[in-house]
Amino acid sequence: MMNTPENTFKRALRAGQQQYGYWLGLADPVAAEMLAHTGYDWLLIDGEHAPNDRQTVLAQLQAITGTPAHAVVRLPDGNPTLIKQYLDLGAQSLLIPMVDNAAQAEALVRAITYPPHGMRGVGTALARASYWNQAGDYFARVDQELCLLIQVESVAALENLDAILAVERVDGVFVGPADLAASMGYLGQPAHPEVKAAVETTIRKIRAAGKAAGSLVTSQVLAKHYEALGLQFVALGVDTLDLVRSAGQTLSGHRSGTGGDNGGNGAY
Repeated sequence: MMNTPENTFKRALRAGQQQYGYWLGLADPVAAEMLAHTGYDWLLIDGEHAPNDRQTVLAQLQAITGTPAHAVVRLPDGNPTLIKQYLDLGAQSLLIPMVDNAAQAEALVRAITYPPHGMRGVGTALARASYWNQAGDYFARVDQELCLLIQVESVAALENLDAILAVERVDGVFVGPADLAASMGYLGQPAHPEVKAAVETTIRKIRAAGKAAGSLVTSQVLAKHYEALGLQFVALGVDTLDLVRSAGQTLSGHRSGTGGDNGGNGAY
């Protein structure tokens, strides 16, 4: 008989440990497996803006399983049917975007919880999450191993933040800097002083409420600054951005004669 795997990411957050992550947008299990061995604590499989569906997410979950990294899956929205399906695929940590009020957060808690306290449908005989009913402790342990992260990324969400933070079983709150900047009238300017000030205040409030604060911050200077304020789970890079940047630097370096050695031996 198998046992339900421990959610090491959730344990680390509750223990106050810093957790460094990386964003997966390539929708590819080989890339996910490669990056899972690079030392990051968690990898975000993006189902909101990347071309992922249930099959590609499943393949990436399988690729990350058994590596040092923990998979977090971002859904396109808080649809309870989608939540049920991704939990059955074996995702133990979900990030739900665009949460603007406490009622939405409470609905998400119900969506991840089996009856009688929630509305998650029971289909463990068909579910990878329970090893197809081979995890005998699944129903006893599922609540403690699921991690619910919600995104606040609008002016409305910040106005309702205190009520959102009072919702039990929300393990972490992720500040979405790009959408927050747009909501504040600074589209494409997530490092704008007013946006930065709002993020700083939000991080402090999240930590004061006893929840983990997270964000995606690709600027090392800004990431260090937010960490000092209490940002606990932070994604430091994005695979698509890094691939494009690295490829461009390789080409421009070769053309200019300043490329240097990429670390290889000249052959594959």
